[in-house]
Amino acid sequence: MSWRFSTAAAVLCVAALSAQTESAESIMAKVAENQDRAQAARAEFVYKQHIQIRMKRGNGKFAREEVRDYTVTPTEKGFKKELTHFVGKYESKGRITEYDKPGFEYKDIDIDGDVISDLANDLANDKNGRDGIATGFPLTQRQQQRYVFHLDGKENYRSAGVYKVSFKPRKSSLVDCDDDENACWSGEVLVDAKEYQPLLVTTFLSKGVPILVQTLLGTNIRHLGFKLTYQRFDEGLWFPVTYGGEFEVRAVFFYKRRFAVALTNSGFQRAEVTSKVQFEKP
Repeated sequence: MSWRFSTAAAVLCVAALSAQTESAESIMAKVAENQDRAQAARAEFVYKQHIQIRMKRGNGKFAREEVRDYTVTPTEKGFKKELTHFVGKYESKGRITEYDKPGFEYKDIDIDGDVISDLANDLANDKNGRDGIATGFPLTQRQQQRYVFHLDGKENYRSAGVYKVSFKPRKSSLVDCDDDENACWSGEVLVDAKEYQPLLVTTFLSKGVPILVQTLLGTNIRHLGFKLTYQRFDEGLWFPVTYGGEFEVRAVFFYKRRFAVALTNSGFQRAEVTSKVQFEKP
């Protein structure tokens, strides 16, 4: 009798625990719903955006750097950015020279100048992202359709209980990475367990450059990955506050650079009133 009772109790406990444990898919579905609402709420705010991109040569020496400051204003379907400050500098023959306009080229074939301009535009002016931040983070419902999720457990992060959810693409092809319908990133998301909002998203390239491309073209990308952090302002209102990463590129045998990218959003202010939102530094 006692054996039967113990068995029944154990079954009930397991059932109760199973009911309390959410699946990765259900957690991320709630994240998607909340992201849609949060993006709509963020449309009421103007904020400052600071971008710094630094390039080093293969020997570790400084090559080029650009710093850009913007005022970002929401529009009905996206955003508008006004450049408020810019400073750039490059090294040539042991001498560092400054310049004050984006797109500056100091020689006929200035690969660094083209790359750094394209990188700043690609990372922070994505027209498919409401905040301009490049897609590849599986947070919206449309993006999540291209990924598989796994719940790795629950832990604490900055005094908050979070779900740790890893993800990988259903299909991965670097050839199609520029196509928004494809995914080539893996990583993990820390999700606030109370509000189901992302706190930290970490990504890395899920598949390396094909060996044939490396061999024939001398092109490779190493350690490519990014981190995106969010911070809570009010109930249901979360902002992406930092975004960045480091990676190395070798192209057509002779060109090798290491990039460090950092983006910070701050100074949030309602577009129609004078109140201002102050964030602590992450």
